[in-house]
Amino acid sequence: MASKRGPSNAGAHRNRASGSRFPLAILIFFALLVPLIFFVGRGLHISDHSDITSSPGEKNLDWRQRLALQHVKSLFSKEVIDVISASTNDMGPLSLDFFRKNNLSASWKVIGANNSVVTDSQINLTAVDARQETPRVKVDDSSDDHAQPLDPAKLARRQLREKRREKRANELIQQDDESVVRLETAAIERSKSVDSAVLGKYSIWRKENENENSDSAVRLIRDQIIMARVYLSIAKMKNKPDLFQRLQTRLKESQRAVGEATADADLSQSALEKIKAMGQVLSKAREQLYDCNLVTGKLRAMLQTADEQVRSLKKQSTFLSQLAAKTIPNGIHCLSMRLTIDYYLLPLEKRKFPRSENLENPNLYHYALFSDNVLAASVVVNSTVINAKDPSKHVFHLVTDKLNFGAMNMWFLLNPPGKATIHVENVDEFKWLNSSYSPVLRQLESAAMKNYYFKADHTTTLSSGASNLKYRNPKYLSMLNHLRFYLPQVYPKLDKILFLDDDIVVQKDLTGLWAVDLHGKVNGAVETCGESFHRFDKYLNFSNPHIARNFDPNACGWAYGMNMFDLKEWKKKDITGIYHKWQNMNEDRTLWKLGTLPPGLITFYGLTHPLQKSWHVLGLGYNPSLDRVEIDNAAVVHYNGNMKPWLELAMTKYRGYWTKYIKFDHPYLRSCKLSQRT
Repeated sequence: MASKRGPSNAGAHRNRASGSRFPLAILIFFALLVPLIFFVGRGLHISDHSDITSSPGEKNLDWRQRLALQHVKSLFSKEVIDVISASTNDMGPLSLDFFRKNNLSASWKVIGANNSVVTDSQINLTAVDARQETPRVKVDDSSDDHAQPLDPAKLARRQLREKRREKRANELIQQDDESVVRLETAAIERSKSVDSAVLGKYSIWRKENENENSDSAVRLIRDQIIMARVYLSIAKMKNKPDLFQRLQTRLKESQRAVGEATADADLSQSALEKIKAMGQVLSKAREQLYDCNLVTGKLRAMLQTADEQVRSLKKQSTFLSQLAAKTIPNGIHCLSMRLTIDYYLLPLEKRKFPRSENLENPNLYHYALFSDNVLAASVVVNSTVINAKDPSKHVFHLVTDKLNFGAMNMWFLLNPPGKATIHVENVDEFKWLNSSYSPVLRQLESAAMKNYYFKADHTTTLSSGASNLKYRNPKYLSMLNHLRFYLPQVYPKLDKILFLDDDIVVQKDLTGLWAVDLHGKVNGAVETCGESFHRFDKYLNFSNPHIARNFDPNACGWAYGMNMFDLKEWKKKDITGIYHKWQNMNEDRTLWKLGTLPPGLITFYGLTHPLQKSWHVLGLGYNPSLDRVEIDNAAVVHYNGNMKPWLELAMTKYRGYWTKYIKFDHPYLRSCKLSQRT
């Protein structure tokens, strides 16, 4: 714009002073210089002002403005710009008034000597006013200092683009806000699930004073031991013998200090000194040896090793728990031996039980109990009699093996169950129960079964074979376990009989079970299925077509331990024959593993009447979270599982239900060192 004015003014001067070239050159020079001084000086003045008022977010220049300023700065040296700036400091708001009068946009900026920037918001009153003011105009070469408005179509497109940009920016900001809210909400929810009272705060380098956890010091020492092992390995790798020796010494001291402690109270008084000493060595090791990749690699290797050790220990634990469940404690074995010796020293006339006429009376309440554990059988009988309303109407049919026959007889001869009737039999004297009649007996005597149980090359190590060990329990080799499928043959003159396992305790009178209508079914039992467990598919192999065709995998399972059997219906439906059929089909153990519950589910499929759950509560041999009220209200509690009440691994919280029916001051129990604590 200044360049167009210059020549016109020069022409006027040339007409007035004809022929003089020197004054003409001076006039042309000042004609060019004055506008430049005005704009540059004003720009510098504004830039000086912007140093105070502008913020970093406002220092953005239009590309045209930047280009123009670069040309201006290239025309003058720094000294000239300083002179122009000094001469125009008193211009003040004149330039601003000039822009407003000429309807020019004040949104362009000039960079001064100090590189400060003038923004729209400094010249216009507010950002809103800047949006509403007249758009920047393009100065035409032929114009006489009057600005021309933009094309309305272009202006509309520009405004539309700005609106879209603002809308998109608002959307992105809203999305960011929503993401932050979601992350914060998730973090809050996660924090609620963390029990800070349990986790506490502690450092592996120093003990936190605010930590009130009872095991904080123990955990700190163990963390220090882990880091010491990491740096010990790195020190050896990087050939740092002095640091290696110090770490090794402190590591041994910390290991001795923590020992088997699980709480701070178990630590010695010198433990805190060991923590401080270890912390100093670890700090030194960290300064000299810390390498993120090396430390991470060592910790990952330690984690993998620990994971393998955990899996191995789990297998060992399973193996040992199964092994413990199969054993008989020394005290019970001692009791059986002493009773057996004394029984065979008795005269024959003293070996008989009274009231033998009640054994076949169908009007009485008959119980079947098959056991080789004298103490367990005594608890079942005692608890039933004590809680019976009329003990004289109860008859107990005990069957044991030849090894425990004398002990079982001797115990109940010495400790008769009050007015109740009891009779003990030897399963080995059942001549009708032989391998030609019973498929399971034939299978138990087969070479394949003996190889499965007794071959030396069979997997029986601690680290393997635990998953199959429970199926090789010796009880599965005893016909006592399978005798429950031959109840009509053992008691041909009875109509109903209540079957009891030897790991149960009776807490209420059971005579009400004889009044339960089984609706034509053979077996009355408590169902054990939940939403997805203890159903048929847990016990049977449904990949076998015989199983898949005949049974529903979602059918509800039930429990042995307390079962009411209708022997009349049993005979009508030939339950023993059904059992024999499926037992013959399972000779290679492809339908189910060893045990009596799977064949029981098959044999009594569709023939079981569900009893109320309060009659029979299970799980005292494996489930530590049973409801106490449920246990106390149960008629029968069942220690099914490995933690039998007569074993050391029994759960203490449930053992009292069993031990209260034992007289530990009995001479035989004292002589075999059987006490309430064992």
